[in-house]
Amino acid sequence: MAYFLNKVKNVSGPSQPKVEDEQWSDDRIKGFLLLKPQDEANPDYHILRQAYQHMTAAFFARFIVMFVEAGHDINAQSLEGETLLSRISSHMSSTDYAQVLKDHGAI
Repeated sequence: MAYFLNKVKNVSGPSQPKVEDEQWSDDRIKGFLLLKPQDEANPDYHILRQAYQHMTAAFFARFIVMFVEAGHDINAQSLEGETLLSRISSHMSSTDYAQVLKDHGAI
């Protein structure tokens, strides 16, 4: 069960703030593996981007282990031909996320 403690760190999408100290179960994190794009986007890229947008770096690190173990492509590309690592590399607040991706084989 998640606990909401009202410690907002940064925005994780248009309407959902990332909340520090909130606890996510493994099942909640694994649930992202079931996401499907609403368009022609690469499903693995869509999953990665959603996880990046909605998880803190710590939850993202836990998620990436599950993502890779499930056989998903950490180097999946967007419709524009970019990987999540290439997309977030210029985001100053995303260094922890980028390192997690690199540590698991992203190029």
